[in-house]
Amino acid sequence: MVLFLIASGLSLIFGVTRVVNFAHGSFYMLAAYLAYTLAGALPLGGASFYVAVALAALAVGAVGTLVEIALLRRVYRAPELYQLLLTFALVLVVSDVVKLVWGSENKTGPSAPGLAGAVRVAGQLVPTYDLALIALGPCVAAALWWLFYRTRWGVLIRAATLDREMVALLGVDQARLFTGVFALGSLLAGLAGALQLPRVALTTVMDAAIITEAFVVVVVGGMGSGPGALLAAVVIGVIDAFGVLLLPRASLVLTFVVMAAVLVVRPWGLMGRPEAQGRSAGGAIIAGREVAVPRALIVGLAALLLAIPPLLPAFYVWVLVEILAFALFAASLHLLMGTGGMVSFGHAAAFGMGAYGAALLVRWVKAPMLLALAAAPLAAAATAVVIGFFCVRLSSIYFAMLTLAFAQIAYAIAHQWYDVTGGDNGLLGIWPARWLASPLRYYYLALAASGAGLAVLAVAARAPFGLTLRAARDHPRRAEAVGIDVRAHQWLAFVVAGFFGGLAGGIF
Repeated sequence: MVLFLIASGLSLIFGVTRVVNFAHGSFYMLAAYLAYTLAGALPLGGASFYVAVALAALAVGAVGTLVEIALLRRVYRAPELYQLLLTFALVLVVSDVVKLVWGSENKTGPSAPGLAGAVRVAGQLVPTYDLALIALGPCVAAALWWLFYRTRWGVLIRAATLDREMVALLGVDQARLFTGVFALGSLLAGLAGALQLPRVALTTVMDAAIITEAFVVVVVGGMGSGPGALLAAVVIGVIDAFGVLLLPRASLVLTFVVMAAVLVVRPWGLMGRPEAQGRSAGGAIIAGREVAVPRALIVGLAALLLAIPPLLPAFYVWVLVEILAFALFAASLHLLMGTGGMVSFGHAAAFGMGAYGAALLVRWVKAPMLLALAAAPLAAAATAVVIGFFCVRLSSIYFAMLTLAFAQIAYAIAHQWYDVTGGDNGLLGIWPARWLASPLRYYYLALAASGAGLAVLAVAARAPFGLTLRAARDHPRRAEAVGIDVRAHQWLAFVVAGFFGGLAGGIF
């Protein structure tokens, strides 16, 4: 039920504000650490734990209020990409604050007084505290139902979830409504984190683990649907439990397969509703003015990249190889997000497919290095053809979530298929051919491949294909009205970006 608590808060925030709050997991983590400190500091005996949980949840709710007023209120009308970047920046800030205040070592919280034992259920011992959490879930769900269906504020929240523009036209103070919603969502995340204190060790990466699961629950249940979050939390919990029991090597894959299937068949989730059509045409990004890079600067940079490496130690040459790979990867992502306006959370799958495609050919097929490197972008492009076929049928945040689902499926397969991919150990001992084994020679190969890729992407962005993508990005309806097949162009862009992302992975 902890998953329901954090997912319901995330769903509530998105339903009203339309902001995908990456920092929601950070609030969860912050509350856990606050409860840890308060439980040890409060001189209240057995009641210290429960008071600490309540105070930590309230404190995180207050932090969420300040974040909404000081930061998020300024980007509600901004494109989605900038909202995502802002909340991701908050993730980094909270992570550093937690490390600064509490350190990087794992911490173990106290047990809950009065709930430290276990009860035998169906022949199995179940911790009493877990049973208490299971009972708490429906209580919180009932309280939220009463709030949403029996109070005026709840009516306004439900109305804003369906059509916030109409709510604004009726004279409702949206600023106060959004602040209250974000505070409540943050409080629920804080309550979930504080309640985890007796169950899990506190780590500085617990936010990343929980936010991924919360996104799955929110997407499956329906973004903005509280009852959907409860239903999806139960469904995903059962799938995960039986996956660990019956298919332990595929347990990570199952939940994301369910997420992808729901997005393909019913993008708005099991209990959600199709998003109201906006009354203005807004894209995922704002098209900025292009800055023309002087040709002399490009030539000078190329000359430096050719002339400087022989003077550097081998370590720095390998660093330059990684820089070239990531530059090509970033340029391929820019084709999607910048030129095409498609916010992708899963482009790393192309990078990984290229890297693993080349490595597996060398390891299992004994292919020559150049052949493996040439096959890397082809493998990534073939994967992008399949993934893009489904993804381009969606738009906005649903497109982003489906790309995330496919990327997580790819990650789970690579992470758990030990016999082929090496699992979390990876594939070791993959080296270039003997004639490319020196850092300098491999660097020049990487420079040639990445330079050619960057040049092709730059030309494509300025060609009729790139201009058509921009038209579809800025106003898809108008582009379709003049005869442009928007979906086909976006699909092709997805494949091209995957090709060069795979090339970057192969170089890496």
